[in-house]
Amino acid sequence: MRHRAWLWGLWTLALGCASDRPPPQKASTGPIELLYWCAPNPDEVAIARELVAAWNRRHPEVRVRLQPLPAGQSSEEVLLAAVAARTTPDVCSNIWPGIVPDLARAGALLALDAMPGFDSLVRSRLPEGMLEAFRSADGRVYQLPWKTNPILMQYNVRLLREAGFSRPPRTYSEYLEAAARLRRDLDGDGTPDRWMGFRDIRPIWWQRYFDFYAFYLAASGGRSLFDAQGRLVLDTAAAAKVLGFFQVLFERGYYPRSTLVGNAFLNGRIATEFTGPWILAYLEKYAPPDLEYDYAPLPVPDGHRGPVYTYGDHKNIAIFSTSRHPEAAWRFVQYLVSEEADRLLLLRAQQLPIRRGLLEDPDFAPIFARHPKLRRFAEQVPYSRAVDGVRDLKEILDAVARQFERASVYGRVSPQEAVRRLVARIRLIQEWAS
Repeated sequence: MRHRAWLWGLWTLALGCASDRPPPQKASTGPIELLYWCAPNPDEVAIARELVAAWNRRHPEVRVRLQPLPAGQSSEEVLLAAVAARTTPDVCSNIWPGIVPDLARAGALLALDAMPGFDSLVRSRLPEGMLEAFRSADGRVYQLPWKTNPILMQYNVRLLREAGFSRPPRTYSEYLEAAARLRRDLDGDGTPDRWMGFRDIRPIWWQRYFDFYAFYLAASGGRSLFDAQGRLVLDTAAAAKVLGFFQVLFERGYYPRSTLVGNAFLNGRIATEFTGPWILAYLEKYAPPDLEYDYAPLPVPDGHRGPVYTYGDHKNIAIFSTSRHPEAAWRFVQYLVSEEADRLLLLRAQQLPIRRGLLEDPDFAPIFARHPKLRRFAEQVPYSRAVDGVRDLKEILDAVARQFERASVYGRVSPQEAVRRLVARIRLIQEWAS
């Protein structure tokens, strides 16, 4: 509750600041300087350094200064704090789509569709119709779709094989059957020390991307929580199935209700986890030579028909309205989504740029040939969904996290009751926001 109050206070302050924010000023004489915030993970920082160095060599009239996103509990809270303090950068490439409606409402972002060449860039880069998923309620576009990281099931091939499975589990029943066989007390101390999987049980809203929300998209056939008009269209049956699935996993001890020390997948203490392609570079560095692992779609309810959807952890690029040089910032943004930059993102960080025909593009084919597991994620991109572009999404996901904790982690309420409470809470949040 204290965390939510703090976040709400930040947001209120940010809205207040929006009204007295000065309009962008004309560029002064002399070299232009832009501040660029990238994601703070080491791979993306290294890529950003290389790109910025190349840009500065080619464009001495527009110098870019790189700064990894400052540390914080989440990037979104760091950005809200920066808006409130009026310390936002010119350009940021770690924009979660769920925060854009709130930032746009506060006047913190520039409308990119007003920039020269926007339409031709979108036509050449984005798959048909994708931009509409990122258009704001006022019809403008404040974020340039940049990359997506579909969430798949990572599994230990050897552990599943020893449990009698020649392929990864596809349904809830298959997953639970494998979980029952894999849960073991390996050292004989009376306490299980190997499980089917692990989830962070703290009621943190962004942790629910990787369990409830990804599994909800899979169970609902790709339906998100809201329709294009922002109306709640939660598939209550699918939501209850997901909460019930995780409830069984925790009740039967297939998932521990505790924190695990070290990387439990690398040391063989868990057989599966749900993750994006960013893990590939890490595993290539640190996985023991005898670790056999692969990737598969998320398990779905028994009887599921059709493709298996998942959450695509999109990150986009935005220009903040505090920028004194929006035209120069837009030129730099176009460079960040160039083929040169996309190739570095794919090769070094093994993250997927949103690029039309990526798998068929001969310029990128050598990378997928070198990293065949990365292809599994790229093939999932058409069946990946982002978060909804509605206001107060963090509050809504916070409500999801609390019902996940009550129903799935501790079994204090039934999945159906948790869904009923969730629907009521979301409607209340939307009434407050209206």
